[in-house]
Amino acid sequence: MKEIFISIFKKVYIQIIFIIFFIGINVYFLTIPSKVLGKIVDLFYNIQENKIQIYKYIFILVSTSVVALFLRATWKYLIGYVTRFFERDLKNGLFHRFLMTKLDIIQNIKNGEIMSYFVKDVAEIRRFLYKILSAGTRLIFILIIATYTMKNIDLKLTIATMCPIIITAYITIILKKYVEKSFKKSQRYFTNLSEYVQESTDAIRTTKAYSGEINQLKKFIKKNKILKLSNISVDIYSTLLSTSINICFGFCYGIAIIYGSRLVLNNSITIGDFVAFIGYIDLFYKPVEWLPRIISSFKRAQISYYRLDKVFSLEQENLKLGKIDKKEEIHGDILIKNLNFNYPGNIDQVLENISIEIKEGQTLGIIGTIGSGKTTLMNLLLRLYPIPDDKIYIGNQDINNIDLSILRSSISYITQDNFLFSTTIKENISLFKDDFQDSEILDSTENSMLSNDLNNMKNGIYTVIGERGIDLSGGQKQRVIISRAFLNKSNIVIFDDTFSALDNRTEKSLLANIKKLVKGKTCIIISNRISDVKDSDNIIVIDAGKIVEKGTHKELLQNNKLYNKFYMQQSSQEESILM
Repeated sequence: MKEIFISIFKKVYIQIIFIIFFIGINVYFLTIPSKVLGKIVDLFYNIQENKIQIYKYIFILVSTSVVALFLRATWKYLIGYVTRFFERDLKNGLFHRFLMTKLDIIQNIKNGEIMSYFVKDVAEIRRFLYKILSAGTRLIFILIIATYTMKNIDLKLTIATMCPIIITAYITIILKKYVEKSFKKSQRYFTNLSEYVQESTDAIRTTKAYSGEINQLKKFIKKNKILKLSNISVDIYSTLLSTSINICFGFCYGIAIIYGSRLVLNNSITIGDFVAFIGYIDLFYKPVEWLPRIISSFKRAQISYYRLDKVFSLEQENLKLGKIDKKEEIHGDILIKNLNFNYPGNIDQVLENISIEIKEGQTLGIIGTIGSGKTTLMNLLLRLYPIPDDKIYIGNQDINNIDLSILRSSISYITQDNFLFSTTIKENISLFKDDFQDSEILDSTENSMLSNDLNNMKNGIYTVIGERGIDLSGGQKQRVIISRAFLNKSNIVIFDDTFSALDNRTEKSLLANIKKLVKGKTCIIISNRISDVKDSDNIIVIDAGKIVEKGTHKELLQNNKLYNKFYMQQSSQEESILM
């Protein structure tokens, strides 16, 4: 996290120097009007004789105000630029970190919590940066410049007036602890509410289908009420800080008026000095009012910093991004030897004593009961989870010795979740890569039996689909995803329950195209349907994480075991549909 901050600040440190410089000059110019007004007041005893000098000071007053306005606009713009630049780069770094974090870690973080990192925590750090550059820098310069100027009028009056400000600073330090505690609670409740909203929106169809809107609303109202009470607590302590500031300056003005009047009567200072002194106190009001806000913002930013630091400390995959040379890609046999696997933090074994050999150019069919570990096995081939050495070999290389980028670029994995992005069909097929021409995209859709559907769409492959592909049917979604396999032309192709939403006619045509695609390549087809895997060179049957059968379609039918049971069940279902 520190490295991220340092790298960002290195890019904008010149702008920050200019901000400090312009604020310093601006504060100096803000002290001039009080001094000039004091001079004008002292000249009022004889207006006729001092008329020219009064006009001169009025001109200085107006000119100073214009310059101060220009300086303020300049540093305000620079601060806005720096803080937004910081926010952009921090979000970029955070998103990159999430993409590169190991899957077994990232999947344990809820979506609502992830959104709170991007929305709440980054915003808190940006706001603190804005306040420390704007209010904090001005506060320091005002303390230095205005105090020095006040001292020149009368040292004792300056010390007496500053005492309430020092007392208020002490009270602020005490109250800041309570602000921190209340804000931590508020942050936690905000995350809980965000997670609930995210979960509710994801499940909106299910909620409507079962008329669960009222119960969802009740839970939301309850969580929102807790957040409201927590935010009120934060506001109460913040109000106490502001009230302390107002009381402080009441005492400041009181001391200045009482003591300053005596000094005027004793001719220790002039009336003009007294007016200027009151003006200098006005300069202190806003900065001291900002002090609790700066401290409060600092505590919030500190909490957000530690939260983000935990994210930036998550273990990353050693994955180099960029285009992979075709010469680097792997191909060849796949060998799995006595593989056992359980998910991190879970003692139950998902896979037990798995041994598989797939020769290059062969197709392996995998069938089994739901939750038997078929998809988990494919995730291990992509090294999405840590694997012991000497368990999986691809092209005679231990999978742990293969660079992750090369490994994954060599495998085209068509997943079963049918996830689509809210963008064009082209970008969903190419996965945002610019390496492919439109003609290549269209060829892939032709092979995946999607081209007829595209012809009926006004913008073809440039058609923008809704969130998660809501505008497409289940079969269309699957064919968009299958198009990726025809586009990438990887040496190893995996279809994981990819054909479930397709009708029989489309499936047969598609499987024929897939045979052409995988000719000479290593192919794995995972399915719950016999029709998808029956033409494979070899078929394995997995049940409860174990391989219970191996063989060809004919051999497995003769075994009269689980595979044969699947076949009989699916055959009877097809017959009942035809009847």
